[in-house]
Amino acid sequence: MIAMFEMMGAFQGVLLILLPLVGSVMLAYGVFQVVADLRSSDRKKVMDRLRNVSERGRDKAEDPTDFRRAAAEASGMLANTVKRFSFTQSFQRVLEQGNVQAAAPNVLVNILAASLISLAILWVLKVNWMIIAGVPPLVLMLPITYFYRRRKKRLNKLVEQLPDVFELLAQALRAGHSLASGMQLVAREMPDPAGTEFGRVFHEQNLGLKIEDALRNMAERVDVLDVRFFVTAVLIQRQTGGDLAEVLDKIGSVIRERIKLFGTVKALTAEGRLSGYVLLALPGIVFFVMMNVNRSYAELLINTQMGQMMLGASIFMQFLGYLMIKKIVNIKV
Repeated sequence: MIAMFEMMGAFQGVLLILLPLVGSVMLAYGVFQVVADLRSSDRKKVMDRLRNVSERGRDKAEDPTDFRRAAAEASGMLANTVKRFSFTQSFQRVLEQGNVQAAAPNVLVNILAASLISLAILWVLKVNWMIIAGVPPLVLMLPITYFYRRRKKRLNKLVEQLPDVFELLAQALRAGHSLASGMQLVAREMPDPAGTEFGRVFHEQNLGLKIEDALRNMAERVDVLDVRFFVTAVLIQRQTGGDLAEVLDKIGSVIRERIKLFGTVKALTAEGRLSGYVLLALPGIVFFVMMNVNRSYAELLINTQMGQMMLGASIFMQFLGYLMIKKIVNIKV
């Protein structure tokens, strides 16, 4: 009976740790969603206009096969449960844009399981409560952050490749190739991600999908504004006629100049971004130095209730200040 009460007490202790963590993660996600919706409202309007042009005259009933769906499907009861959340669908898009061949529900279940296992191990080892409160969320967020950074890096690389892609397509069209064979040439000559994405367009139209629908699929799959401009220009040209090679040259030159401007802005804001990194890391470095130089003085922030509150507030304020600096130096081009 005593052992049962001890187990119940330990379970209640775990719940007291888990519930605030889960609540804070959900609160942070809700705030992030609100901020993201407010920031992307103008971009959504442009995307909706481009999407309306791209989908004009398209009959989805004539498209029995969706070549954009990932081959991997959710497996397991937990994965099927996680699959119902809206975040899972957006995370699946992140995996596809990062060229990760995996199902988002399975990935999220594995990450959550790793976080809970780390929490259980730390709880059994009876380490400091601050480590118990910090490590599981870190295990949960690091893989997700990695996939988002992988997606961002791949899409940025795709944008940098677009001027060369359009130049190659224009030369192929002037040489007498069709648009589909130009796509095949891009897939053969360009590395990932441009070669992969345009190669997928070529394979989709080879399997019987119209070239217009394959281009729309690429625009929705990649979700890059420059790609939507390209797809819209191609669809309009195929309906009204005109010199597509010249249009591609102009789009490529505009993108190339914008990339140069973005590089200039990034160089001018490098000092502000470096200041944000230094200001974020400096308090932590000073704290660890004080732990070695004057341990009794630094431990007041850990062993006393007032110190713990001050430490938590300082961490929150440091993170908030870093976000403000990042917002200031993040100039849209």
